[in-house]
Amino acid sequence: MNEKALEKILNIFSKEVLPLTEKGVAKGSKIFGAAIIKKEDFSIVVAETNNEIENPLWHGEMHALKKFYELDTNIRPKEKDCIFLSSHEPCSMCLSGITFSGFDNFYYLFPYAATNEEFNIPHDLNILKEVFKINDGEYNKENSYWKSQNINLLIERLPPAKKEKILNQLDEIKKKYQTLSNQYQENKDGNSIPLN
Repeated sequence: MNEKALEKILNIFSKEVLPLTEKGVAKGSKIFGAAIIKKEDFSIVVAETNNEIENPLWHGEMHALKKFYELDTNIRPKEKDCIFLSSHEPCSMCLSGITFSGFDNFYYLFPYAATNEEFNIPHDLNILKEVFKINDGEYNKENSYWKSQNINLLIERLPPAKKEKILNQLDEIKKKYQTLSNQYQENKDGNSIPLN
């Protein structure tokens, strides 16, 4: 993926996902968001954020899938014609949702280690370990269903001359997520989410 495509993806996080996440965190939900975009032109199909306050299953990815399937079938693109974006590496439920929906890819900003260490949300790694006996979140990231991509690693592979602007853009996004994470952590005891 070239730097122009990665810039477009980061813009979707900045302009579409993060504003929704700010509203979700203000209501007490976690910081996870997602978007589904068209492969052909990177135009947005749906963007969503975590809505666990309404339903503990509405993780960012699951809520995006819900909204995607509420679109009129005459205008909804085929899953294979879309890119699935996730702010954080999807948990086991969201991995399954993406798989059962037929998407052949997903791209994420924050790997499990960051979700655990930087954002103090250990459930993804804990569930993978306790239920599936997967240590350190090392599932098969390229399989017969889909291929997953860490956006940070894609940026790191860019030629040095093409990296600086996009790294600055990524840094701004990461700062916003950290601010929202701090807000969530400060207020989470007052919400009704089963796995805070």
